[in-house]
Amino acid sequence: MKILFISPRYDGGIGGHAFRVAEKLREHGYDVKLMHVPHIPIKNIKNPSFALFGAMKALFDTEKYDVVHAWNIPSAFVMKFVKAKKKVLSVHGVYSEQVKTIHSTVTSEMVNLAESQVLKFADVLTTDSKLVQRIYKEKLGLDFVYLPAPLDIAKFKEIPDVKKKTNQIVYIGRDSFEKGIDILRKIEPKINGTVVYCTNIPWKDAMTVLKESTVLVVPSRMESLPQTIKEASYLKIPVIATSVGDIPEVIKNDETGILIPPNDQDKLLDAINNLLVNQEKIEKLTNSAYDFVIKNLTWDVLLPKYVEFYEKLV
Repeated sequence: MKILFISPRYDGGIGGHAFRVAEKLREHGYDVKLMHVPHIPIKNIKNPSFALFGAMKALFDTEKYDVVHAWNIPSAFVMKFVKAKKKVLSVHGVYSEQVKTIHSTVTSEMVNLAESQVLKFADVLTTDSKLVQRIYKEKLGLDFVYLPAPLDIAKFKEIPDVKKKTNQIVYIGRDSFEKGIDILRKIEPKINGTVVYCTNIPWKDAMTVLKESTVLVVPSRMESLPQTIKEASYLKIPVIATSVGDIPEVIKNDETGILIPPNDQDKLLDAINNLLVNQEKIEKLTNSAYDFVIKNLTWDVLLPKYVEFYEKLV
């Protein structure tokens, strides 16, 4: 089967997930090509320039594919012009809501009007979020296939053994408003430990810092389901996260992690400082979270679902 993947980037977030899916499908015998598209790296121009340059590239591409798979809505404008038997679009959040949080209300309203039309560019829609699946069904009457983003535990063999750093708190993610990094920075002086921010470093380096840390903090205002939560669970690092998006699907409060409301500085601070002095609770949370991830969210468990999905397409 010949498949083309389209994403503005192939690291972090949905782009990193696309890259990992491509790797696994190639191991399974599929011919998967990644389309690389240049773009102008300026906040409000980045996605439009990617869509424009990508559409031009697709128009001049003479190759024909069994499947073209676009990752996130900007990629759909490129996918539209690719020659393929089936077209798939994956989204890991409600796009108009993401735009509203990051940009202006006016921009969000414009995107909201176009969103339903863009989603119809695809023959099949997928998401890694049950919440997104439900919202789009209620909002636009669209059906999404639920495909969780698996954790590749084999990759962790690359992570070196490290010495634990007492009371080290780690943040891993973009330096952006929707990720809530500003909330963590505001309470940092009152935290009884050291906070390390991994915002733009290679995956292996971020995982090394995570492995040596005491707690992972995910203070997001908006999310689908961050891969870092699964990674921390596998490494047996306890997670304190906000109860947004699909995070509650994995983090059950006081069972597999600690959930707090978004935008609540006081509760975040209390949760961090209280957990740092409760080793018994840390062990309970991490053992439960590890078991959940191993049983539900690894490639060993989920690869057959991905293979079945692509096989059924054609």
